[in-house]
Amino acid sequence: MQYLYYLANASLTLRVVEYFSRNDFSVEFITVINQFHGWIINVKIKSFVSEQKDKDIKAFLSEVGIIYSPPEFISNVLSSLEAGESVLNVMQRYKVAVVSHGRPQPNEIEIFRQSYIRGLGYCPQHLA
Repeated sequence: MQYLYYLANASLTLRVVEYFSRNDFSVEFITVINQFHGWIINVKIKSFVSEQKDKDIKAFLSEVGIIYSPPEFISNVLSSLEAGESVLNVMQRYKVAVVSHGRPQPNEIEIFRQSYIRGLGYCPQHLA
């Protein structure tokens, strides 16, 4: 199962990553991408989940974000990461900020957020 959503800010992104970290899901990977206007989160679960669990996941994700239909370049980013290409190579080739890819890592999002804010000297809305 795979879930691809757009989220408005860092707080919501952290909630999603923590949700998948806390609950008993067999997560293969979570990819978190920061863009100027928000966040893209891609969650791939290793095994089949029941219909009820799938509905629960979709209900939670729909509360915090919207289903995301990626443009071709984001599809290419996600495909490259899923194929095992290094995060650094993908970021350099596509000029995109991949904040996290792999096991759910809430601390990576917070470190990125704090570094970005420190560099700017203020907190843009999408980093709140």
